[in-house]
Amino acid sequence: MPGEKELNINLFERLDLLDRLERVAKRENCEPVLQEIAFERKLIERKLYQKLPLTDAE
Repeated sequence: MPGEKELNINLFERLDLLDRLERVAKRENCEPVLQEIAFERKLIERKLYQKLPLTDAE
């Protein structure tokens, strides 16, 4: 199972891809694609910046 570092790298790579797609969508004035990119970015950022669950350290 991948560790936190590997998961974060994957999420940052996905954000990079969304940035490249967004640049093209803006140039082509494609609003539905821009809306979908914004939605996907929100989901990725939620995963990336979520707090880890607290566990009892006994």
